[in-house]
Amino acid sequence: MKYFLILLRILVGVLFIFSGLIKANDPLGLSYKMTEFFEVLHMTAFIPMALVFSICMIAFEIIAGVAVILGYAYELFSFLLLLLIALFTFLTAYALFTGNIKECGCFGDCIKISNTETFVKDVALFIFIIILFVYRKKVTSLFSKQWSIFLLVVVSVASFGVQFYVLKHLPFKDCLAYKVGNNIEEKMKVPPGSIPDQFETVMIYEKNGKQQTYTMQNYPWQDTTWKFVDSKTQLVKKGNAEPEIKGFAVNDVDGNDYTAAILQEVAPTLILFVKDPATAHEDKMKEVAGLLKGATQQGAACYIFSSGSREATRAFQTKWGLEAIQMMQFDGTESKTAMRSNPGLMVLQKGTIIGKWGYADLPSSCTIKDSTITISSISN
Repeated sequence: MKYFLILLRILVGVLFIFSGLIKANDPLGLSYKMTEFFEVLHMTAFIPMALVFSICMIAFEIIAGVAVILGYAYELFSFLLLLLIALFTFLTAYALFTGNIKECGCFGDCIKISNTETFVKDVALFIFIIILFVYRKKVTSLFSKQWSIFLLVVVSVASFGVQFYVLKHLPFKDCLAYKVGNNIEEKMKVPPGSIPDQFETVMIYEKNGKQQTYTMQNYPWQDTTWKFVDSKTQLVKKGNAEPEIKGFAVNDVDGNDYTAAILQEVAPTLILFVKDPATAHEDKMKEVAGLLKGATQQGAACYIFSSGSREATRAFQTKWGLEAIQMMQFDGTESKTAMRSNPGLMVLQKGTIIGKWGYADLPSSCTIKDSTITISSISN
């Protein structure tokens, strides 16, 4: 039994450490998945805390995995892991049997497994952890108390530190469809002979406490008594196949579709993603404002993709002297996928992503020669 428990501890510990490290690459991604669960479970009061929950849960998975292997404070950590796996099993069962959640996000976006596979994994882990908890008194620490505490402190600092670094910059490994090297137009295509999903961008406005949904063609842009609330891309008709990129739709403030024009632009295209102008980080906005102005003078196509209201975006443009940079409406959910930073910069060359920068790494200058752009970027 002694060696069996050791092997089981190593197996469970390594799985939790691996799961935590994979998700630590993109804590924002997990927070979006948590938000999805909060919405379908009608627990919307927790949505503002989703990122905090994400960071803490990722760190706990890594710390608890190490603690179980070390055997330090084993009764406490085996009990906490039992509670955690019980929660995971419930959530994956809910996703699997209700169909309300497409993917549980067990290993983030880098390693995608189905809800069925996730549920089977969680049930197996549940059984393993029950065994470890039942025999908790037979486990002793591998090292002295002082060394165990020291190792857990180091692991804790590293677990939180890695996540804060990623949130300030961008994920170490981009596993989404908008990663550098991908052509957006190609990723929007479905296999030959299949019928794609059909989407429509809608605008939500409010007047006298009542919200109304409009299309990009009929929203009340001339009536100032209507207040902009949100814009989103919704599914109109379900197809029989899905492209990797489903919601890339770009419209100007008048509702004109610029999607094809931007993706087929021959000149280098610089896109400043501003998911929420009101909360956008301003660390290096002065530098990137200078970059966009300089790039425009050299013949580049420059845009601001905003998911906020026209008024908020105009204020953002005025603050940073970007009135000459054309503002486009872009779906907030798609913006989260395209750029894990607010703001963030993406550079396209004939629709292919050749560079991405988070708010802490926004570059300040570029050189364009023969329609080829070279970006100068200095990280903080």
